[in-house]
Amino acid sequence: MANSYAELNQRIDYVFKVVLIGDSAVGKSQLLARFSRDEFSLDSKATIGVEFQTRTLAIDHKTVKAQIWDTAGQERYRAVTSAYYRGAVGAMLVYDITKRQSFDHITRWLEELRGHADKNIVIMLVGNKCDLGTLRAVPTEDAKEFAQRENLFFMETSALESTNVESAFLTVLTEIYRIVSKKSLVANDEPESVGSSSLLKGTKIVVPGQEPPGAAKSACCMST
Repeated sequence: MANSYAELNQRIDYVFKVVLIGDSAVGKSQLLARFSRDEFSLDSKATIGVEFQTRTLAIDHKTVKAQIWDTAGQERYRAVTSAYYRGAVGAMLVYDITKRQSFDHITRWLEELRGHADKNIVIMLVGNKCDLGTLRAVPTEDAKEFAQRENLFFMETSALESTNVESAFLTVLTEIYRIVSKKSLVANDEPESVGSSSLLKGTKIVVPGQEPPGAAKSACCMST
């Protein structure tokens, strides 16, 4: 088993850091648990400080290790901001479809994200708890319009029912991969520029791909 574990580590081509942000109690930790471990806990407690989980998956025949970071939405933990965003190449901007206020605060979260993260960061707006449709306070159209205006990906999810959770994360990770592999091709054309600075800022290339594909296929999300 030790050998196979070592081999798995050696095969990792990319490590992508993705952050979850949004108000407290919108379901960020549940989305993380569902994606990383396929778990959901009805008695989940508020996150204190910062937690992260990893999951290794294949994208276009490359092995990608996703580091998903989750932080408390409460104001008193905002001091972790700069360290939390450092090196992030993807972000899930999460609100609760049953709490209008959590959607209204998205603008502030987006400003903070763009103020601290790399300008090329891939961002998805996530309307969580879509299983609670009868309690909906945020029309899907409002969120779609906001996402289009701000050039964000958008998807509604349910961590409880596992609806679109995989698709949401895969869409973000695949888009990051598409950007990074394009930049890898540029780096391969210029042998003197082989450092990570020629790639998406903050991305760690553990084992650089020898021949990244020219046009990575983007993950298709299922329409809801």
